[in-house]
Amino acid sequence: MLARLRLFQVISPSSPVGGFAYSQGMEWAVECGWLKTADDVEQWLKGVLDESLRYLDLPLIKRMHDAVLSASPEQFDEWSRYLYVSRETSELRSEERQRAEAFYLLLSKLLAEGDEHDDLLHRFQMGARLSQGAGFALAAAKWQLPQDELLAGCAWNWLENSVSAAIKLVPLGQSAGQALLYEIARMVPDIVDDALGVKDDELGASSVALAIASSLHETQYCRLFRS
Repeated sequence: MLARLRLFQVISPSSPVGGFAYSQGMEWAVECGWLKTADDVEQWLKGVLDESLRYLDLPLIKRMHDAVLSASPEQFDEWSRYLYVSRETSELRSEERQRAEAFYLLLSKLLAEGDEHDDLLHRFQMGARLSQGAGFALAAAKWQLPQDELLAGCAWNWLENSVSAAIKLVPLGQSAGQALLYEIARMVPDIVDDALGVKDDELGASSVALAIASSLHETQYCRLFRS
């Protein structure tokens, strides 16, 4: 029970890792007219969840979690770097590192209760400071969370932050945002099940519209979000 509460704490929008500051290209997609309605946003988010999180983010977080459990910092760093270099634009890579660093600092405070915790953070700090998913994997290993709960929490963290951005940008009402969360969450169990079984040669994302939107957002004249 306590481990799940710890997970709820770090995936919460109130967690100080800066998730509220990023739209991952959605701001440009709204500006250019790609996203005008709740239905547009629903299709956008379902596409990213299906094509990116299913085959890239979540399978890599699983591999990083495995690396922590097997005490392999080298493998952990390799998979974290894989996630970082898979980000297709400058601002997405910048977001990955900034959020990873903020998450690492948060974990340094939350886990700084003894030498064992400090050693865990120290041994895996290179990868943990490169991708936010690495921080989730490290925390889940320390709290002994099952992998399916870890991946479901990561998917929910992404989804809630994305809907929050859409509420501000489209704009959507709060009730419409909650309805989006309720509907899209139906996909998460199947996404997690698939992600747990993705093989190494199946890793990769295909979110072309997101990459285009993010690259154009980098030079968008007036914007609310950092990415």
